[in-house]
Order: sequence, then structure tokens, then C-alpha cells
Amino acid sequence: TGGHTTEILRLLSCLSESYSPRHYVFADSDKMSEAKIRSFEQKRAETFPKSQFTLHRIPRSREVRQPWISSVLTTLYSMLYSLPLTNKLKPDLILCNGPGTCVPVCIAALLLGLLGIKRSIIVYVESICRVETLSLSGKILYYFSDYFIVQWPNLKEKYPKSVYLGRIV
Repeated sequence: TGGHTTEILRLLSCLSESYSPRHYVFADSDKMSEAKIRSFEQKRAETFPKSQFTLHRIPRSREVRQPWISSVLTTLYSMLYSLPLTNKLKPDLILCNGPGTCVPVCIAALLLGLLGIKRSIIVYVESICRVETLSLSGKILYYFSDYFIVQWPNLKEKYPKSVYLGRIV
């Protein structure tokens, strides 16, 4: 909420208009992201008037400091919403940066790929605030993403599959 949205919007500001339509997926309890996304898209429309986007809310998979055992249940609940949404959207690319909401969406995309319905490329960008260790989402998606980008050289040393591009947000 907030920080992750700001980071992802900074990344998106560098993309060309060919990355359209964009589908934003965020937690239903997230009160800040929708306003930030709408403001970003309004400014983007000044440069790219044909640009399209949609907003989608799913149940939050894990609250901050939520016990691990109950987060399994809430993540499964979030998967119930993510799977039909991902099947409907059939994204070519999923760009995510760490909020727990991205995990069920990425798992849903992986399932669709395994079922031969649609293969999505998953690009995970670890938050810039993760200097020494990966976030929980990063620890999960490190094994499943097509590209795993870190913003600190320490993390590249610890996680050899990752790609270090410097600070990109």
C-alpha cells in the first residue's frame, strides 16, 4: 500500500505506449493505490491519449504482521479471485514489485501456463528498501518468476538467479 504503488508507477513511467492496456491489481483494503494510479494514468494520457487501463481489486492475501498459518488461508481465498481474473485478462506480462497481492496473481498465471491456457512472463522487481534480504513475496516468487530484479548488489550475490540493474525506482 502506498510505497509499492509509488515504485511500480515509477517503473511504468518508463514504458512505451505499446504496453497497453494495463491492468492494475491491488488489495480490496488498499485505500491509497487507486487514487495514485488514476492520477498517474491521467498524466500519462497527456502523452499517450490512446492509453488504456483497468483497475481490479482482490482480497488481500496477507496483512502486515499477519501470522503465517492464517496467511495460508487468506492467500488461498485471494487465489479464488485471482484465478478467474487472470484467466479473463490473459496477460502477456505481469510486472510486480512485492506486495502480497502479487503472489496469488502470479500463481494463477503459472497455473494457466501449466494448463496450456496462456503463458505469461512474470517480472518481479524487489522493492528498493530490501537491501539485505528478500521480502516474503520475493522469497516465493524468486523460484517462479522469469526475471527477478534486485536493486542492491548484496542481493545479487545472495540470489544468483536475480538480475542487478542498479537502482531503477
